[in-house]
Amino acid sequence: MSATFHFAVPAGDLAVTEQFYVDILGCKTGNREAGRWVDIDFWGNELTLHQSTESLPSVRHDVDMGNVAVPHFGAHLTETDFQSLKQRIEASDIDYLDAPYRRFIGTEFEQETLFVQDPNGNILEMKTMVNPEVLFATP
Repeated sequence: MSATFHFAVPAGDLAVTEQFYVDILGCKTGNREAGRWVDIDFWGNELTLHQSTESLPSVRHDVDMGNVAVPHFGAHLTETDFQSLKQRIEASDIDYLDAPYRRFIGTEFEQETLFVQDPNGNILEMKTMVNPEVLFATP
């Protein structure tokens, strides 16, 4: 558990946002205080959704593959989990903020990534890497 990451975000309507994380992303819930917050098992990390009236502003930053929304957070998934997530998104009424695309093609960092927003406007980048072991390899 020492490497488990915790992140808390405003959720707007907690019930609606919780449903997105469970039904669309496929996450499980954990501890909660009814009507105030709920913990989400975000691929082994603790994401806490807080009932709120505010949402976070976002901007776009230029990076190697284009113009991405910031701030954002997400998870590195296995290829199988990533493809399952894409199927759930495409079967829902959720639109991609940035549709799936590949980057770093032909390099050890090749990956497929997508961006979506939760119901409160929090931006998520989900990705799968061809060679996940190189992510933090010493150069």
